[in-house]
Amino acid sequence: MSAENDLDLRVRAALQGVEAVREVKMFGGVGFMVNGNLVAAASKRGLLLRVGRERQDEALAQPGIRPMEMRGRRMEGYVYADPPPRSEDAIKAWLRSALDYVQSLPPKSADARPKRAKGQRK
Repeated sequence: MSAENDLDLRVRAALQGVEAVREVKMFGGVGFMVNGNLVAAASKRGLLLRVGRERQDEALAQPGIRPMEMRGRRMEGYVYADPPPRSEDAIKAWLRSALDYVQSLPPKSADARPKRAKGQRK
Protein backbone atom coordinates (compact mmCIF):
# COMPACT_ATOMS: atom_id res chain seq x y z
CA MET A 1 0.00 0.00 0.00
CA SER A 2 1.40 3.39 -0.94
CA ALA A 3 1.86 6.21 1.55
CA GLU A 4 -0.85 8.15 -0.32
CA ASN A 5 -3.37 5.31 0.07
CA ASP A 6 -2.38 4.94 3.72
CA LEU A 7 -3.08 8.65 4.26
CA ASP A 8 -6.47 8.29 2.53
CA LEU A 9 -7.36 5.51 4.94
CA ARG A 10 -6.16 7.45 7.96
CA VAL A 11 -8.17 10.55 7.00
CA ARG A 12 -11.24 8.45 6.22
CA ALA A 13 -10.99 6.79 9.65
CA ALA A 14 -10.51 10.14 11.41
CA LEU A 15 -13.61 11.58 9.69
CA GLN A 16 -15.76 8.58 10.57
CA GLY A 17 -18.92 9.78 12.27
CA VAL A 18 -18.85 13.23 10.64
CA GLU A 19 -22.07 13.77 8.71
CA ALA A 20 -22.24 14.61 5.02
CA VAL A 21 -18.65 13.60 4.14
CA ARG A 22 -18.15 12.97 0.43
CA GLU A 23 -14.95 11.94 -1.35
CA VAL A 24 -13.87 13.48 -4.65
CA LYS A 25 -10.75 12.88 -6.74
CA MET A 26 -8.73 16.12 -6.76
CA PHE A 27 -5.23 17.54 -6.33
CA GLY A 28 -3.75 14.21 -7.43
CA GLY A 29 -5.42 12.38 -4.55
CA VAL A 30 -8.69 12.23 -2.65
CA GLY A 31 -10.54 15.31 -1.43
CA PHE A 32 -12.86 15.07 1.55
CA MET A 33 -15.88 17.37 1.37
CA VAL A 34 -18.39 18.31 4.05
CA ASN A 35 -21.58 19.97 2.90
CA GLY A 36 -19.94 20.62 -0.47
CA ASN A 37 -16.90 22.40 1.03
CA LEU A 38 -13.37 20.98 0.96
CA VAL A 39 -12.06 20.02 4.41
CA ALA A 40 -8.94 18.08 3.47
CA ALA A 41 -7.25 16.23 0.64
CA ALA A 42 -4.80 13.35 0.89
CA SER A 43 -2.15 13.01 -1.80
CA LYS A 44 1.54 12.25 -2.28
CA ARG A 45 2.21 15.91 -1.31
CA GLY A 46 0.78 15.35 2.16
CA LEU A 47 -2.45 16.28 3.86
CA LEU A 48 -4.05 19.46 2.52
CA LEU A 49 -6.18 21.21 5.13
CA ARG A 50 -8.60 24.11 4.73
CA VAL A 51 -8.13 26.12 7.91
CA GLY A 52 -9.29 29.55 6.71
CA ARG A 53 -7.34 32.78 6.41
CA GLU A 54 -7.96 33.71 10.05
CA ARG A 55 -6.29 30.52 11.36
CA GLN A 56 -3.58 30.12 8.75
CA ASP A 57 -0.76 31.77 10.72
CA GLU A 58 -1.67 29.75 13.81
CA ALA A 59 -1.59 26.55 11.75
CA LEU A 60 1.75 27.44 10.12
CA ALA A 61 3.32 27.89 13.57
CA GLN A 62 2.81 24.16 14.24
CA PRO A 63 5.53 21.62 13.41
CA GLY A 64 5.01 19.74 10.16
CA ILE A 65 2.75 22.41 8.62
CA ARG A 66 3.71 24.34 5.50
CA PRO A 67 1.86 26.77 3.21
CA MET A 68 0.02 25.48 0.19
CA GLU A 69 1.46 26.85 -3.02
CA MET A 70 0.09 26.34 -6.48
CA ARG A 71 2.14 27.44 -9.48
CA GLY A 72 4.34 29.57 -7.23
CA ARG A 73 1.39 31.35 -5.62
CA ARG A 74 0.46 30.89 -1.98
CA MET A 75 -3.14 29.76 -1.50
CA GLU A 76 -4.59 31.65 1.45
CA GLY A 77 -6.58 29.60 3.95
CA TYR A 78 -4.98 26.29 3.00
CA VAL A 79 -1.96 24.49 4.46
CA TYR A 80 -0.20 21.16 3.95
CA ALA A 81 0.60 18.87 6.86
CA ASP A 82 3.25 16.19 6.80
CA PRO A 83 1.73 13.64 9.19
CA PRO A 84 4.25 11.54 11.04
CA PRO A 85 3.78 7.80 10.64
CA ARG A 86 1.35 6.32 13.15
CA SER A 87 0.30 9.69 14.56
CA GLU A 88 -3.48 9.39 14.43
CA ASP A 89 -3.81 12.04 17.17
CA ALA A 90 -2.03 14.65 15.03
CA ILE A 91 -4.25 13.86 12.03
CA LYS A 92 -7.39 14.08 14.17
CA ALA A 93 -6.29 17.42 15.68
CA TRP A 94 -5.50 18.93 12.26
CA LEU A 95 -8.79 17.66 10.83
CA ARG A 96 -10.71 19.03 13.84
CA SER A 97 -9.31 22.49 13.09
CA ALA A 98 -10.25 22.21 9.41
CA LEU A 99 -13.71 20.86 10.27
CA ASP A 100 -14.34 23.72 12.69
CA TYR A 101 -13.68 26.17 9.89
CA VAL A 102 -15.56 24.35 7.12
CA GLN A 103 -18.60 23.67 9.28
CA SER A 104 -18.88 27.45 9.82
CA LEU A 105 -19.33 27.91 6.05
CA PRO A 106 -22.72 27.76 4.34
CA PRO A 107 -23.42 24.44 2.60
CA LYS A 108 -22.95 24.32 -1.16
CA SER A 109 -25.57 22.67 -3.29
CA ALA A 110 -24.57 19.85 -5.61
CA ASP A 111 -25.15 22.10 -8.61
CA ALA A 112 -23.11 25.03 -7.22
CA ARG A 113 -20.29 24.47 -9.71
CA PRO A 114 -20.70 26.47 -12.88
CA LYS A 115 -21.54 24.41 -15.93
CA ARG A 116 -19.16 24.54 -18.89
CA ALA A 117 -20.30 24.50 -22.45
CA LYS A 118 -19.66 21.26 -24.29
CA GLY A 119 -16.06 21.14 -25.48
CA GLN A 120 -15.04 24.22 -23.46
CA ARG A 121 -11.81 24.05 -21.51
CA LYS A 122 -10.92 25.80 -18.31
